[in-house]
Amino acid sequence: MLRYAKHERTLKQNLGLASSTAFAAGIINVAGLVSFFAFTSSISGHMANLAKNLVTQNFYEIVVFGIWMLLFFLGAFVSSFTVKSFGKKNQYKAHAFPVILEIVILLFVAIYGHNFYMETKIEREVVISCTIFAMGLQTGLVSIVSGGLIKSTSLASLFTDLGSEVAEYYYLGTKKDREIRNRIFVRVTVLAFYFIGGLVGGFFFNKYEFGVFYFVPLILLMVLL
Repeated sequence: MLRYAKHERTLKQNLGLASSTAFAAGIINVAGLVSFFAFTSSISGHMANLAKNLVTQNFYEIVVFGIWMLLFFLGAFVSSFTVKSFGKKNQYKAHAFPVILEIVILLFVAIYGHNFYMETKIEREVVISCTIFAMGLQTGLVSIVSGGLIKSTSLASLFTDLGSEVAEYYYLGTKKDREIRNRIFVRVTVLAFYFIGGLVGGFFFNKYEFGVFYFVPLILLMVLL
């Protein structure tokens, strides 16, 4: 799924990347919400909490939410920097590195959470930090590889793009070409698999707790094929 980028990619490749990464993001986000009462694949809620804590002058929480937002940014930065720096030498390896790093981080979360997690405040914040950085890596990479088409965690932006493209497709003066239809298919796939991933994450976290995080790296291994 990572051997080609942007306009070189087929619809099948984009659908595979969209479904697998959105499914993984959905699992992580809901598992994080159930276990930590915090979103771990999106920073929109963290921005709102940062603003709220600025108003109430809760400086500790300001630092925490600021760090989480910075980590998502850094994850996207690392993915983009890696692709830009090494993409010309070996495009596949440049694309694969952020995914491998994400897998390592999520395995750490799974192992630590399953065996050592004591539910302390600092542990909670560190584990959330790890998952947010991992989601930044994933979001940045899939956006670059797909030419901005796939946004596996930014649902607000996704709904905006989907609404615009559906309107364009059905507008009487617009030719119903395959490119628009394919973009709609990809965006609907992201929404569907993010939702399904959320259901799976919530259901299995209630049964296996942090064991569900072992499943996500297996999904991401499929992305490397």
